[in-house]
Amino acid sequence: MSAAEFDAYTLGKTLFYGRNGRAYGAEIYLPNRRVRWSFLDGQCKDGHWYEDAGEICFVYEDRTDPQCWSFETGNDGLIASFESDPAAVDLYEAQNIDQEMICLGPKIGV
Repeated sequence: MSAAEFDAYTLGKTLFYGRNGRAYGAEIYLPNRRVRWSFLDGQCKDGHWYEDAGEICFVYEDRTDPQCWSFETGNDGLIASFESDPAAVDLYEAQNIDQEMICLGPKIGV
């Protein structure tokens, strides 16, 4: 999937991803290739994505090393292969997931 195809598919959406039959995380796709990721634990990471050699690479506020994926559309949505670690299990766009993406505010206090 090219950057233009990925942007057209994701822009303005919140996609939930699964792995091995379980919820894995969710990402909000914002304008200008910005994203917000969560492992569905209330902690969210802002970042951005870009295309590099046909892969979609993500950089987040807490990690400056890119996380690169190849995406394709399957019968039930996106399938993501983690190119930064080809041995990793693919993620798939989860359908009808019984969770929501919640971002809690920053931890404040002493």
